Amino acid sequence: MKARIQWIDNARFLAESGSGHTVVMDGPPEAGGTNQGPRPMELLLMGMGGCASFDVVHILKKGRHAVSACEAELDAERAEADPKVFTRIHLHFRVTGRGLTEAAVRRAVELSATKYCSASIMLGRTASITHDFEVIEAG
Repeated sequence: MKARIQWIDNARFLAESGSGHTVVMDGPPEAGGTNQGPRPMELLLMGMGGCASFDVVHILKKGRHAVSACEAELDAERAEADPKVFTRIHLHFRVTGRGLTEAAVRRAVELSATKYCSASIMLGRTASITHDFEVIEAG
């Protein structure tokens, strides 16, 4: 896996993934940024949420569950002093589908957290990570 980061100006950078996708990162105004993109640590948190969500949906679909939507909300705290690593992260999943059981969703969330989500497992070395979920019956 590769990535390339190019400084644009002030505190703004262009990040390009090895697969050719780009995203602009920017710092807050007090650090010389112009608030035109997410902060790098926000991208790290979003990446973890994307990784975990991908796993949950993939596991449910692989189990032939009728999942139609998955949303994850992440709430994180960082250390007060440098390096300001994540110290606590909570993921709340809202999974929608037809006939989804709590047991199936619980299993998918647990498998993601303990076996498949590289980002969660890596960040779990510095942060306490917790999960919960709700199951919503599709209308």
